[in-house]
Amino acid sequence: MFGFFKKKKAVVDIINFAGIGTDIHSHLIPNIDDGSDSLETSIALLKGFADLGFKHIITTPHIMFEVYDSRHASILSGLKTLQERLHTEGVDITLRAAAEYFLDDHFLNLLNTEPLLTVWENEVLVEMSFYAPPRGIYDYLFQIGVKGYQPILAHPERYGYYHDNYAEYQVFKDKGIKFQLNILSLIGYYGESVKKTALRLIKDNLIDYLGSDVHHIKHLSLLKEHLADPELQRILLEYPFQNVHINKSTI
Repeated sequence: MFGFFKKKKAVVDIINFAGIGTDIHSHLIPNIDDGSDSLETSIALLKGFADLGFKHIITTPHIMFEVYDSRHASILSGLKTLQERLHTEGVDITLRAAAEYFLDDHFLNLLNTEPLLTVWENEVLVEMSFYAPPRGIYDYLFQIGVKGYQPILAHPERYGYYHDNYAEYQVFKDKGIKFQLNILSLIGYYGESVKKTALRLIKDNLIDYLGSDVHHIKHLSLLKEHLADPELQRILLEYPFQNVHINKSTI
């Protein structure tokens, strides 16, 4: 068990996200999902990420059938446009795209017909309904593994139906599923129950990656506003997030 909550060490200097280095969850390609609504907003968000210490961004538009018209081709086209503008603006940050896949039958069709957009190497970011887990959730995750991918479950702390069934998180981990926690969860943005679960997952050393899940300027502003929070500072200082391994790879 990761035991840093027992420590009383004071944080003297404000730590930004330079130690995390790479953000693996955001919605920055404009007009493709419920994230950025313009190229100008995307550039403003990327400048904000740079100011917070991030060096690399792997943005992850939703792929959710009949909700967002996001396809691999449109994601990569939007990425190219944004990268060109980023270069023109001279922002000191690198950008590439993966996707946040919603687990449903449409996803299984994609899985069986074309390569997925991965966060890095073979690791793919997936999400599920906030209202109820999909029937056969473990079969979905098994099928991902059969195809040679490593699933990363986005924001497990936000699935409220597991808050009173906490043991299910360990079932996921025992099956080799990685977890990506939202920074916004740690500052209470989604409510106290989500924050409590996020901190418990951290305490039990069940989290692998930290991600912003930034959709718009308000989200980024909240990260800046709460950066000095002692609890968040201690987590940034002491928790062994795997983002650092991405930092050492070729982005």
